[in-house]
Amino acid sequence: MARVILFNKPFGVLSQFTDSSTASTPSPTLSAFIAVPGVYPAGRLDKDSEGLMVLTDDGKLQARVTSPRARTEKTYWAQVEGAPDEDALARLRNGVALKDGPTRPAAVRAMPAPDALWPRDPPIRVRQSIPDHWIEITLTEGRNRQVRRMTAAVGLPTLRLIRARVGQWRLDGLAPGTWREA
Repeated sequence: MARVILFNKPFGVLSQFTDSSTASTPSPTLSAFIAVPGVYPAGRLDKDSEGLMVLTDDGKLQARVTSPRARTEKTYWAQVEGAPDEDALARLRNGVALKDGPTRPAAVRAMPAPDALWPRDPPIRVRQSIPDHWIEITLTEGRNRQVRRMTAAVGLPTLRLIRARVGQWRLDGLAPGTWREA
């Protein structure tokens, strides 16, 4: 039976087990949190994003979770700069034209700040004159920095991004930097 680990990746952590960059200050990696041999990430989250990562020792499961053909749903909570109006939400729902082509339609809704939201370290940049709001967006593809590029394309730059769900697995109850078996 496949081993599946759910991990709440903190902000600033690379979604890999080693830091192959040549930066003078190495970034923390998954190895600082998960000492389970033989599991690998099924997908990535960029260093600036937080939330659910699925790790497994099953190559077929890993491929299914990450394959665009499988259309595995991934739900994100995005704190955006500005107030999302119905036009911006409709544009996100219908798909947005990006430099690498149009995105698939997405499920999108405005939402209150997530329950049990942990503080981010460092905190997001706050501007007193510009409000921020939360939206929930569910995608069936996973391009590089896709949610950030989509929200920017409709005039709502992302300030904070948290992945809350990958397929059947949810972030529920996982504190940043902790993991559990699924």
